[in-house]
Amino acid sequence: MELGKENNGVGNNVKKVVLAYSGGLDTSVILRWIIETYGCEVVTFSADIGQEEDLEQVRRNAVHTGASKVYIDDLKETFVKDYVFPAFRANAIYEGQYLLGTSIARPLIAKRQMEIAAAEGADAVSHGATGKGNDQVRFELAYLAIDPNIRIIAPWREWDLNSRTQLMAFAETHGIAVPTTHSKPYSTDWNLLHISYEGGILEDPWAAAPDDIYTLTVSPQQAPDKPETMDIEFRSGDPVALNGEELAPAALLKKLNVIGGRNGIGRVDLVENRFVGMKSRGVYETPGGTILRAAHIAMESITLDREVMHLRDSLIPKYAELVYNGFWFSPERRLLQTLIDETQKMVSGLVRLELYKGNCRVLGRRSDHSLYREDFATFEDDSVYRQKDAEGFIRLNSLRLRIQRMLEQMGS
Repeated sequence: MELGKENNGVGNNVKKVVLAYSGGLDTSVILRWIIETYGCEVVTFSADIGQEEDLEQVRRNAVHTGASKVYIDDLKETFVKDYVFPAFRANAIYEGQYLLGTSIARPLIAKRQMEIAAAEGADAVSHGATGKGNDQVRFELAYLAIDPNIRIIAPWREWDLNSRTQLMAFAETHGIAVPTTHSKPYSTDWNLLHISYEGGILEDPWAAAPDDIYTLTVSPQQAPDKPETMDIEFRSGDPVALNGEELAPAALLKKLNVIGGRNGIGRVDLVENRFVGMKSRGVYETPGGTILRAAHIAMESITLDREVMHLRDSLIPKYAELVYNGFWFSPERRLLQTLIDETQKMVSGLVRLELYKGNCRVLGRRSDHSLYREDFATFEDDSVYRQKDAEGFIRLNSLRLRIQRMLEQMGS
């Protein structure tokens, strides 16, 4: 097929589709809808990335709804090691608050989905992202980066089921069991990094999120009255041990989620700017990620050169924007990653933190690669820093300011 030629649209011959299937409301309805609309075989793919759902029930639901074959792959280690940790080496954060929990999972899911499509000889791939959201962009940019000619079926851009109420009615009519209810019509995304909530009462930015919406965290008010301390060890920018125990990436993040969750860490309620142009309100729980970012920044504070740190920090908004907008497989994201990873070679050592009622506070940091020198920084008597040298330093740096003021005075 000619590169860039459109290959979408109902009515074209489709024999087999691989659907990214969560077992939630949208993808359950989509599975049946594709079968009825396209008259084709549908293979479902579900990624286990730590959502702690009954995946065997997901399998049963997929078969019951009509899937010809079901893939459920454990991708937890790959997710944390190859997607979460690289982003955290960059201290990536979108619009100052969002730790990219949904964004960072989409390229992994899309990549594996495309591998299954190739193995199954499928004609097309499909997803459950709406025509208003970011996920459609993230999935499809990944698909097309892997196979420029892949056919994509995006039901939300084709059907007339334009609300979750209509989807629930479709599910009831077709006997499809889904977890969404009329009383809790939230769209949720859950993985090892976070849980997100959108929709329902959250569409009113003035309405407070109900406390019963949260899954991973207790409210700070209900958190223990006693602080909890922990030590996190880093090696070349990645966390490798918790309180002296070396852990694999997924196990480490899962354990941090539990500890952070019981201390009320990681709740975020924000209105963000979607790539497609609108603002949307999301509520997020990222307990382990919040702890890791604070610890990583602390570790960098004594191991990164000032100018290297400032240059890298200037790139964080761009890096986060690329991930948020779906450009994980772009050459520019890969280039930034290479630069960022180069900065992390000496980011190794130990960070001690205190967790208390929603707050994460750094207590200490130490490293064999530390650039911090107490004998230079001390306020006590020292023989390594001549304070008189600061006078010339200040006069040289004030030169342009003094010239500017002299010109102003001459003109007045």
